[in-house]
Amino acid sequence: MEERICDQPVLKLLRAMLRAGVMEDGQVRRTVAGTPQGGVFSPAMCNVYLHRLDRAWDDGGGVLVRFADDLVVMCWSRSQAEAALERLTALLADLGLEPKAAKTRIVHLEEGGGGFDFLGFHHRLVRSPGRNGTRQVTFLARWPADKAMQHARDRIRELTRRSRLLLAPEWVVEDLNRFLRGSPGDASLLHDVA
Repeated sequence: MEERICDQPVLKLLRAMLRAGVMEDGQVRRTVAGTPQGGVFSPAMCNVYLHRLDRAWDDGGGVLVRFADDLVVMCWSRSQAEAALERLTALLADLGLEPKAAKTRIVHLEEGGGGFDFLGFHHRLVRSPGRNGTRQVTFLARWPADKAMQHARDRIRELTRRSRLLLAPEWVVEDLNRFLRGSPGDASLLHDVA
């Protein structure tokens, strides 16, 4: 951080936020390194830290699309993808990081083939039917990933569980709408039964 920010009061605030710890089951737990998973400060720190990866990648080797610590590299050929993966692994190693093996793979996008999940969406190459004289078009389609859909179903079940029948219907609808809109206040139930 000190490479990019020279304002001492801002650095002091950042240090305090990193040392603050996280509350779990009524106890404050201090992290040894990094920021707590899911913390509001974590994405900002991730983007500052991985900015070096973005700068190093700018000179070619496929198109890098990154959102916080999730990324996809789009390439034209398998050999270019293999070289990009090797380069990405080396660049991350320079930052003291490594790709997560369970999530790292090379996917050949082809019509009727598999796709990949990225940021809660499944992406797959499909061809439009081409009806009534219109030509067929191949495009990258996307829809919510199975894991994201399961999370949504579980959350809706939680928000509409039987124990909440005593709450005013407006409160239940408000909580549901907050979740469906993706509002930040959805981290916990606003209206709950003690």
